[in-house]
Amino acid sequence: MNRAPASIWRRPVHFLAFGLGSGAAPFAPGTFGTLAAIPFYWLMSTLPLGTYLAILAVATIIGIYLCDRTSKDLGVHDHSGIVWDEFVGYWLTMAAVPFSWQSALWGFVIFRVFDVIKPWPVRTVDRRVAGGFGIMADDVLAGVYAWSVMHVWLWLH
Repeated sequence: MNRAPASIWRRPVHFLAFGLGSGAAPFAPGTFGTLAAIPFYWLMSTLPLGTYLAILAVATIIGIYLCDRTSKDLGVHDHSGIVWDEFVGYWLTMAAVPFSWQSALWGFVIFRVFDVIKPWPVRTVDRRVAGGFGIMADDVLAGVYAWSVMHVWLWLH
């Protein structure tokens, strides 16, 4: 585990990349980052789907920059505290899912499982794609897997 640098509290890019500080958790920063994304999903879930998807696209593009810049500044590719990618992966998981605490928590669990086990091609992207794009891409792919499971779950219920 990489210790969170003091710069996350001083540099806005690092603060955002560290998920508003949630990535500074002393253990399981990815889990804490995903948890920190839930209130934002709750707020975004009331938006029209097109607006939600536009925010998701902008957050992804901005995330590539945030993760790349912070990774370079820290000299560590994909520092464990960089969790903006978890925010985006979770929001993707929850796209077009009506808000309920049950669905929010179910989405949290499903996304974390895919993010941790990294099924093909997530693991390949995680290992072979560098920079901010690589940091973001594996979580976006995990989010696609989790989104698929969420929508099957919704369809069955």
